[in-house]
This record gives sequence, C-alpha cells and structure tokens, in this order.
Amino acid sequence: MRKRLMGIDAGGTMTKVVLFDLHGNEVGSERRTNVMLLPQEGWTERDAEKMWEAACECIGILLEKTGTDPADILAVTPSGYGGGVYLIDKDGLPVRNALVSTDTRTIPLIARWTASGRAAAVSRHIEQQIWPGQTLPILAWMQENEPETVRRTAYVLSCKDFLRMRLCGDISTDPTDAGCSGLINVTRSEVSRQAFEEAGITAWLDKLPPIGPSVEVAGSVSERAASQTGLLAGTPVVRGVYDVIGCSMASGVERPDQLAAVAGTFSIHSTVHRSPSHDPLPTIQTPYPVAGQYLATTATPTSASNLEWLCKTMLSAEAHQALLEGRSVYDICNDLVASALGRNNSILFFPFLYDGPQGAPAGFLGLKAGVALADIIRAVYEGVVFAHRYDMSFLLSGPDAADPKVIRLAGGPSRSAVWAQMFADGLGLPIEIANGTEFGAKGAAICASVATGIYPDIPTAIAAMVRIDQRFEPNPVRAKLLTAKYKIYRAAIDVVAPLWTQTQGSEDTHGEDSPSRHAVAV
Repeated sequence: MRKRLMGIDAGGTMTKVVLFDLHGNEVGSERRTNVMLLPQEGWTERDAEKMWEAACECIGILLEKTGTDPADILAVTPSGYGGGVYLIDKDGLPVRNALVSTDTRTIPLIARWTASGRAAAVSRHIEQQIWPGQTLPILAWMQENEPETVRRTAYVLSCKDFLRMRLCGDISTDPTDAGCSGLINVTRSEVSRQAFEEAGITAWLDKLPPIGPSVEVAGSVSERAASQTGLLAGTPVVRGVYDVIGCSMASGVERPDQLAAVAGTFSIHSTVHRSPSHDPLPTIQTPYPVAGQYLATTATPTSASNLEWLCKTMLSAEAHQALLEGRSVYDICNDLVASALGRNNSILFFPFLYDGPQGAPAGFLGLKAGVALADIIRAVYEGVVFAHRYDMSFLLSGPDAADPKVIRLAGGPSRSAVWAQMFADGLGLPIEIANGTEFGAKGAAICASVATGIYPDIPTAIAAMVRIDQRFEPNPVRAKLLTAKYKIYRAAIDVVAPLWTQTQGSEDTHGEDSPSRHAVAV
C-alpha cells in the first residue's frame, strides 16, 4: 500500500487537487480554472456548484493519472481562500452565488461604519481590521440589500467548508477560517456576539457553523461524493485550515523571526505572535495551529495577479510563442526581465487593478516610445515587489510587531529565480523557498497527517514534510537601486491617489453608495 494524503485548494483563480506522500513530496496534481462572475463593477462571485464539479473532475483524473488506488488515500482535506461567503440552505444548496474575497461591494457600508465609529468598535471585538471581502461586513450588506437571501440561508460557510460539506456532509468551520472571516474574538477563539451586536446583525448568529479543531477528522467521504470523485466511501475527511495558514505551515513558518509571504491574487504577509497583535492591528488575525500561537496578516489584492492580467490582455503573441516552444508565457516573461536588469529603468507600475492604497489607480508611469517589452514587464515585477514592501512595512511597525530575519515565500514568484531575487533585493531580507509548489494543498495535507495520527502534532509534521530548497540573499547594489525607486513609487502614490479620487468623485453618477470606486487607468 502506497500511503497518500490528498489536499484540495480552491483559491482565487484555481481549484487544485494534489497528492502527497507522507514526507510532503508532491506525487501529482490537477487543476481547473475558477470562473470569476462579475455581475456588477466591484462584485466578484463564484458558482459554488461548478467549483465542486471542478474538484470532482480533478480528483478523478488525478487518481487515474497517478495510478493511485483510492484505498491508498489516508485522508482528504480541503483548503480555500479566506473571507467571502458561501450561503447554504437547509438542504445544503447555495441560495446565491458565493462571494470571493476580492469583492468590494461593502466599501460604502464600511465607510459609513468608519464615520460613525462602528468599524473601530467591531474591530476591537474581533481583534483585526474591517476589510471589504471579510465575511462579517458582507453579512451586514446582505442584511441591508438582500433580506430574502438572509431568510433562505441556513448556514454561513467559508470556501473550504463548502467543499468539505460536499465531501462528507459535515457543516462546521475551524478557528483559522472563523478568524479570517471576522466572526470570532481571536483571543478566546469563539464567536464574538459583541461584534455581531455592534454591527446590528445578530440575525446571523444562529446560522453560523460550529467551530472545531483544524486537525480533526470531521467525517468520511459519502457514497454520493465517492461516486462523483472516484474516492473510496468512508475515507476520512479532515477539517483543515484556510489557504494563508496552510501556506505558512507548508513554508515551515513556526517562529516570530520568520515571515510568511504569499504572492498570488493577494499580496500577503504573516508573522507569528505569542499573543494577538493590537498595534499594528493587522488586516487579518487568526489562531495559528502551531504551539498555540497567532498569525497576524496583511492582505491586499496587489500581487502577482497583475502579471496574469498583463499576460492575458497584452501578451497573446508571447503566449503563442511559449505554446510552440512547449513553455509557459511566464517563462518568457522571466527571460525578458532577466535580459532587462542590466539597463536603467525609470518606469513605475502601480499594481492596483483590484484595489489600491488611498484609492490609487493601477497604471504605468514613465512610458516612452523607446522602451522595450522587457522593460515594461520588469516594471510590473518591480511594482508587485513594491506593493509587498508597502504592506510589509505596516505589519512590521508598532510595539506588537514581530522582527523577522527571513522571509518564506510562496506563490507564483517563488517559482521564478529572477523574481524571487528581486523580492530579496526589494524587501531587504533573505528569501527562502520550501520544497513543492502547491503550498495551500500541502498545508491541508499537514493537517491530515496529524488528524490521522501519522505525526503527533503540526511541528513534528512540518519537520518531516517541509525542507528549504532555495535561498536568495539580498544583492546590496540592486537593493540600493530598488530602495531609491521605491521612494519615488511611494511619493507618486501620494500625489496621484488624491487626484484620481477627485476625478472619480466628479464622474461618479451613483453617489456615495456606488458598489465600487476602484478603476483601472493604464
């Protein structure tokens, strides 16, 4: 018998299913694109049933491709993006499309809460900030705008919890998803009734799922799920963690001197704390299932998804070339950037296609007729690094801040040597990259290894399943150049953001309750 652990990771762009051996090595993976539904400007939604169908398809094909006997699967564990919401009726069926964590329809509501002092009061109870894609303000928006949705909803679930319900019928969540969603007091790790009372949304309280340990077997694969996936009925299903926590675990982050960074749809930075951080107050704060600690996180949608957008909208010729060469368009981008590092580049790129600080728009500054495509792509790489630096500087300020000595990087840029080196140069700390490529799914597998008794606890599982494969030291010369350019980037945001906000205000025909004020200026 070849013992295997299966992790499912439904992120912002892909649903991935990955098989691991007991040492954390990837045996095989299969993925499908998650179609983003955009019913209105600033609204980002997902068909939950289609996501489940994609997961089922991936599982079946993966078992076949790897020649895996379903009896060899010791456990299946889902992971997924944090925040957003999946609203389910009493029969377990979605009452509407799910919301993705990039959704910004709550921005006007949060503005009202901020002006009235309600946002600060709620934040105190949940020990983190209020942000647009967070579940708690989304529930408030639903109560104001879709009362019929509230009436029909029986359960409020997160992404991974929906997948687990489909696998085994279990309806619950874990402290990490509950924390990210803004539903709990992080210190007590229990639902914050005070926050719901302050927000005026206590009607939702009896629709919240019970909270159980991340490393607990929550159920077993049902006969129906077995017929849909090819898994063996009765296979244990573990509760799991949301993807940022999973990536941190799969990166081997266990101590306050390590910082976990994920460069994907979001620019994400997380630090480990012995007690919750209140100054700075992080975007997201959750219990961390490693030695009873907490993970403080900043998260903004300003990262590698900007390159994905560039490739899809402007690099069709390069994508075709890559296809002919049997390569990825991202390989071509890496080659072009590497070729451009030896020459001056004053182009700034603001990676704010989905959101920006102070309302700053996305776009390029400093383009001239003589620039080459390589210079433009390099500016995108640098702009993403600068966005990470901007967010990281906030997380590492204040009396409760951690003092990391190394960054553990996951996400697309971690698979690019030129971009990973740029992160080291631009952030001023060594970059370490752990083994593997699918960190969210691997975090799920780590949970499964503990829940099924393979390892006694998560630190032991991390020691057995995670190793550091690459390390990038900051280059002093490049670091100095990027620091100088970053200062210009920051100054440009301070100038452009208010001008753009005024422009948007003069053209806004929806008033202050417009669903989104985030636009793209390229």
